[in-house]
Amino acid sequence: MNYTERLENVTVIGAAGKMGSGILLLTALEMTDLSLMPENKDKTFVLNAVDVSDSALKGLVEYIRGQVQKAAEKKTVALRKVYAHRTDLIENGDIINQYVNDVLAVVRPTTRMEAAYDSKVIFEAIKEDPELKVRIIKQIDSNNKNNPWFYTNTSSIPITQLDETAGLGGRIIGFHFYNPPAIQKLVELIDAKYTQKEVHDFSLEFAKKLKKVVVPSNDFAGFIGNGHFMRDALHGIQEAQRLSANMPLHEAIYMINKVGQDFLVRPMGIFQLIDYVGVDVVSYIMSVMNPHLADENLHSSLLDKMLEIGVKGGQYSSGAQKDGFLKYDKGRAVAVYCTEKRDYVSFESFATKCDEQLGSLPGSYKPWKAVNFSKGKDADLAAYFGELSTMNTMGAQLAKTYNARSNAIGRKLVSDGVANNNQDVNTVMLTGFFHAYGPINEYLK
Repeated sequence: MNYTERLENVTVIGAAGKMGSGILLLTALEMTDLSLMPENKDKTFVLNAVDVSDSALKGLVEYIRGQVQKAAEKKTVALRKVYAHRTDLIENGDIINQYVNDVLAVVRPTTRMEAAYDSKVIFEAIKEDPELKVRIIKQIDSNNKNNPWFYTNTSSIPITQLDETAGLGGRIIGFHFYNPPAIQKLVELIDAKYTQKEVHDFSLEFAKKLKKVVVPSNDFAGFIGNGHFMRDALHGIQEAQRLSANMPLHEAIYMINKVGQDFLVRPMGIFQLIDYVGVDVVSYIMSVMNPHLADENLHSSLLDKMLEIGVKGGQYSSGAQKDGFLKYDKGRAVAVYCTEKRDYVSFESFATKCDEQLGSLPGSYKPWKAVNFSKGKDADLAAYFGELSTMNTMGAQLAKTYNARSNAIGRKLVSDGVANNNQDVNTVMLTGFFHAYGPINEYLK
């Protein structure tokens, strides 16, 4: 069975979720483009969008419609060639509308799992729960005569565990998109112990068609991305708790978040990143990874406390940020949650004092956006961190400690065999997390 035949019938499980909707969009575009090739005119392409909620699926269809409209507008010239045989399609608007209709004709929204029983490829993007994933995978596999291939979007669960528990005999691989899948270029590819070569090869071809950057990770809980992020997050949390011995915790959280975003020139501070992913999600991923780690304890009592209070972060279906450790106004952080008051404390009441304690940034400082997209990025970073290394302010000292810990985490991922080399670790953080530089660096050493 070749690449096109394999994609004639596909299912995305969890299609209306944050990750599933992006995976569905990319797959729908690829399948539609295949269907429009002259040699495939007699083939029928079916993409089952399976989710538990009818209302969520209704919203999914509107999301797909809007995104495909944008995609079509960007490639109108190419679509004119595709539809050259259609004399009824003259105006660009006609061509765009036809392409949108063709994509939507491929997508079949449903709440019925039975739709997956005829598929040859299954993309799984449901909750990061090993038991739930295995139960659904086994249900599909036991009712599907095609011996389907499973592409799981798990970001933490060992693939071999899923393979062996579900009895797939190597018909599964970790195909970890980064959020949001339609924009993020990175895919972490994780073979299980017995992943079949054909399953792996299809992954590479599919990723290439989607123009993704593929980084292989070995099959260790958390892989490269969460292997670094969870430990990096735990460091930030523990540093804030350490500082809270001499100041209110909410002020310490503000300071550590500022150190990450400003002093370490990252796109966002660590507490903002935890909010973006979700306090509950970060806590759960740590709990999934922890049983597989013999020499460390990935657990945070502060995350537990936030969840007990009911502060979870995450995002609304619109993509807007929910309040978590930080409170957001039009996407901008404006306050920090105080666990004692059980309410948010505005930056205005303490930020100036905290900023003075941290001390000023080096004179060569440029914000992440100015550095990350600069042709002279390497020189800018070298100058900035060279200057920072000579400073003894509180902010500089926290940054040095933080960067050294990030570096150590990255190197341990390589020495533990999670990543094949330093470059793979750096590529994941550069591409998947939009860092301006990789964690395995020579800055601040």
